[in-house]
Amino acid sequence: MYPPELVKPMREDLTNIGFNELYTADDVNAALQKEGTTLVVVNSVCGCAAANARPGARMSLQNAKKPDHLVTVFAGVDREAVDAARAQMVPFPPSSPSMALFKDGELVHMLERHHIEGRPAEMISENLKGAYNEYC
Repeated sequence: MYPPELVKPMREDLTNIGFNELYTADDVNAALQKEGTTLVVVNSVCGCAAANARPGARMSLQNAKKPDHLVTVFAGVDREAVDAARAQMVPFPPSSPSMALFKDGELVHMLERHHIEGRPAEMISENLKGAYNEYC
């Protein structure tokens, strides 16, 4: 478990641009049952989250089509919510950071850590924009 003061600015990287934080399994289940598209970002303290994932998610929202709902869970902090989100991302193994796009509760696009780590935020953004254009 990371101290709240450490993760606060990392949480705010996403909440300041409209992401809603989910803390419990019930929060996750309710979010993923909503009609429309939902982007779930599994946030993390790692360097690739800071340099690639969060900036890529932010840049991806500069698109004509975008998800109806933006939510985030924080790995290493909000265990119940992270476990519930990852359960909905099967068959993909748990990884953080990661990003998943759901449409009407069904997983339609997934970016695992190995798609994020070592790749520029612009590439991650373009990948997400392609998914938004197809599913949103």
